Formats: sequence, structure tokens, C-alpha cells
Amino acid sequence: MKDNLFFSRFFSEGPVLVVAVDHGLFDGPVPGVHQVNKIAENIHPDIDAVLVSPGMFRHLKEDLFGKRHCPQPIVRINWSSIYCFSWDYHAGDTVTTYQPMDLLKMGVPVVLISLSLRTGSEARDAENVKIFADLCRQAHDLGMMVIGEYFPVNDEKLNVDEMHEEIKIGCRILFELGADVIKTFHTRDFDKVAQGCPIPILTLGGKRAPSDLAALEMAEIQIKSGAAGIVFGRNVFQSPKPIALQKAILDVLKNNVSARQAAKKHGLK
Repeated sequence: MKDNLFFSRFFSEGPVLVVAVDHGLFDGPVPGVHQVNKIAENIHPDIDAVLVSPGMFRHLKEDLFGKRHCPQPIVRINWSSIYCFSWDYHAGDTVTTYQPMDLLKMGVPVVLISLSLRTGSEARDAENVKIFADLCRQAHDLGMMVIGEYFPVNDEKLNVDEMHEEIKIGCRILFELGADVIKTFHTRDFDKVAQGCPIPILTLGGKRAPSDLAALEMAEIQIKSGAAGIVFGRNVFQSPKPIALQKAILDVLKNNVSARQAAKKHGLK
């Protein structure tokens, strides 16, 4: 899939910035994306891609993705039940919304497929792998690129060593199952995770950082440790200055500007 637009347009230009606004699919109207009609105006056109749900893609197709110069859409095709954070789910069952063919008919070129393992049930883990492999194969047969997402079921209960080990193994499993790119958590010694996985790994931001400067510093650390790009959701759409923050992140990722220099340049604290 290296001839896919996502590879040819973005990875050749350095680390990528993806803004995730798919949270409503599993966590409802969280602050920052609760007003759907305002999402497009808070996305800078120079960022590389926006991660959305199928419904969000339909809603934003013209305003955000229908312009000559616009980000690449990435549409989430499934998620784990543990993503329903407000309902405190723990099982780790995979929820599949659309099939790759459904999204291809909508004009989607890149899909995100999620995988969670170590759920506490070997049968559930096996089923989750089967679901990922089936969806990945279907997407590739249609010429779509697959971003595989690895998300530990008990991420908040893992210590730094356990988190590192699970992410390292999970990323390699996604590669072996056919993912073209991976989205996952940043860990300590992340360079070892990247070395063990020969495809680009995008690291996520997670919870909102204490400040925009802290978010920039997080991005800087992740890229310097081997990430091929970052996926920020709350750290962008819950910022008081989301457009300025995206400009600053782009400076850090693509122009080798330090986090502090970028914050000062774009009036962020």
C-alpha cells in the first residue's frame, strides 16, 4: 500500500499530524466536539488528516474534505467496548460499525481498524484478532489503506514497563496482520517499539494536557523518540486556541521548531 495517497503525500513530508474528532462514536458529545457544526472551522487545512466516524464523515464531507486543499479523511471502522469511558466498560469486545465496502462507496480512502488483546478471555482475544484480520483483508482487496490501532484493555492499570511491553508486542501483531500504519500509545523506550515494527507508528495524545505548551512538549518528545506522527484529539479540540495550536504542532513536526519556540511564536501558554 506504499503507493497510497497517505504515504505519497504525507510521510514523504515528514511526521504527520492527525486530529481525531471521532470521540462521539463511543463517548458521546464530549467538550470540544459537542457542537458538530463548529468542528470544521476549528480544523486547520494544513494538517495532514482528520480521524472521524462514518457519520461524522458524511456530515463533514463537503465543509472539511470537499475542498481543493484539505486534510485527508481517516474513518474509524470499529472500536473496543472499553472506549465507552463514561460507562466504565471493561470486557474489550470489538464493535464493528461499517464494512470496508460501505465506506468505499462513501469515498473513503483510509480506514482505521482497532484491536485490543489481553482482555482476560482467550476466546475474546481470538475473536478480536479474527475481526481485525477480516476487515483488514477486505479493505486491502478494495485498495484502501489500513491504520491499525492497538489499545490495551487495562491501560490505566499498567505500570510503565507493562505498558511498554504490551504496546511493543501489540504493534508487531498489527504489522503481522497486515496494517499499513499503526496508531497507539507512546511508551518509555519508544524507540524500541519503533525498531521492532517496520511500518510507521503514530502516537496518540490521550487525555488533555495541562496546557498547550505541555501538549507541544508531548508532541516533540514523541517525534524525537521514533513516532512517525501524532494523533491528537482532546489536546487540540479542547484547546482555547485550536487553530494556533495546530500551527504550532506543525512547526514542531515539520520545521524542527522546539515546543517552547513554537508556543511563543503562536501565542500559546
